[in-house]
Amino acid sequence: MPAFPEAAREAVGDATLRATLRHATHTIRDKRARAVAELDDWAALREAGRRIKDETLRHLDTHLIRLEESVTAAGGTVHWAADAAEANRIVTELVRATGETEVVKVKSMATQEIGLNEHLEAEGIAAYETDLAELIVQLGEDRPSHILVPAIHRNRGEIRDIFREKMGSWGRPAPEGLSDAPAELAEAARLHLREKFLRAKVGISGANFMVAETGTLVVVESEGNGRMCLTLPETLISVVGVEKVVPTWRDLEVFLQTLPRSSTAERMNPYTSTWTGTADGDGPGTFHLVLLDNGRTDALADEVGRQALRCIRCSACLNVCPVYERAGGHAYGSVYPGPIGAILTPQLRGTASEVDASLPYASSLCGACYEVCPVAIDIPEVLVHLRERVAEEGGKGHRLERAAIKASTWILDHPGVLAAGERLASATRKALPKRLPGPGARQWTDHRDLPELPAEPFRDWWKKNRT
Repeated sequence: MPAFPEAAREAVGDATLRATLRHATHTIRDKRARAVAELDDWAALREAGRRIKDETLRHLDTHLIRLEESVTAAGGTVHWAADAAEANRIVTELVRATGETEVVKVKSMATQEIGLNEHLEAEGIAAYETDLAELIVQLGEDRPSHILVPAIHRNRGEIRDIFREKMGSWGRPAPEGLSDAPAELAEAARLHLREKFLRAKVGISGANFMVAETGTLVVVESEGNGRMCLTLPETLISVVGVEKVVPTWRDLEVFLQTLPRSSTAERMNPYTSTWTGTADGDGPGTFHLVLLDNGRTDALADEVGRQALRCIRCSACLNVCPVYERAGGHAYGSVYPGPIGAILTPQLRGTASEVDASLPYASSLCGACYEVCPVAIDIPEVLVHLRERVAEEGGKGHRLERAAIKASTWILDHPGVLAAGERLASATRKALPKRLPGPGARQWTDHRDLPELPAEPFRDWWKKNRT
């Protein structure tokens, strides 16, 4: 992936994409605003969510150990994965131990983050996405572009064409004469997936929350595909980031009010599934929980940046962001797009690559993302913090910037030199260029006029008129 500015420049030139994103994000944000306005105590719920998350992160080790004990006591098995490679290896070995060569999946950003589908495919195991939007992305050999609606960049006509062309090679083909009517597209997906649900012996999921008190995992969704994946297979493997733990069931109460309203603008998700270990004759007989770090403890060590780990993946920040609305999710080069991706991805992956170093700058710092965040993540604060980190590491363009600041500091420390420079600039003002040289400076002066220099420096004017 190129750096964000290059990727965004191409996306902004796509008029169809911009129109699709504008319609979708404005619709979702308006519905969310109405749903939130129904609660008189929304501000109190938001603050409660922030405090619960912060307190949990401060004692994350204690809660994770308690979670492991609870899951084990309930009949599950816990695995710890330090990074993506270890998590992929663990999941692959667990699937192979069952003798199966295919799995069904609940929508999971953690498995997308580690590239699990691609790893399983390389090992001869087919992974089928069952969320409607994820199915569209998978059949179209595409990438997700939104946290809540991964196929937000696709219109109905494009989805119809994908179903017609690709469904047959993945299983049951699309019905003859399939139109782009939403009901027909949903029915085609339902028929295509039903045979996979009934056949699969292994399910792979993520989780929205993990309750340390009881070892319970929670998935909230709107289609029912999660319920099918979580109950029908004989073996269930859940891959979950360590930050998703909450201490008690009572803590969960807060997030089951704020997450639906902030994501789907619903009072409650149509499907809220919970499972605790295993039980005879009820759901999978074998349960494995893979706790994923993959850079999270590094983020936790950063006192400013750690607030990104509060995120409950509601996507509200994406739907109000003027940058995301115009550039789309693919420009961020990560499974986590938008404002939250701009602060989370550089902490999980570091800022060594060009795309990761560019993400903290993928924002206007307008603050709309902070205003709608249900756990009060101050995204603008973290963006500025990460920009400082990138600058200190001396990334592209920052060495020249540092040299310019150093030279400016010296000039400002020597008033005589500064005064001489001001007189020279005023005397030659008509000969000065309207645009500054260099690609970095031109990005500003190609679209902004440089201020006109006065005929006389202020210092000289003051001496003549105010002595």
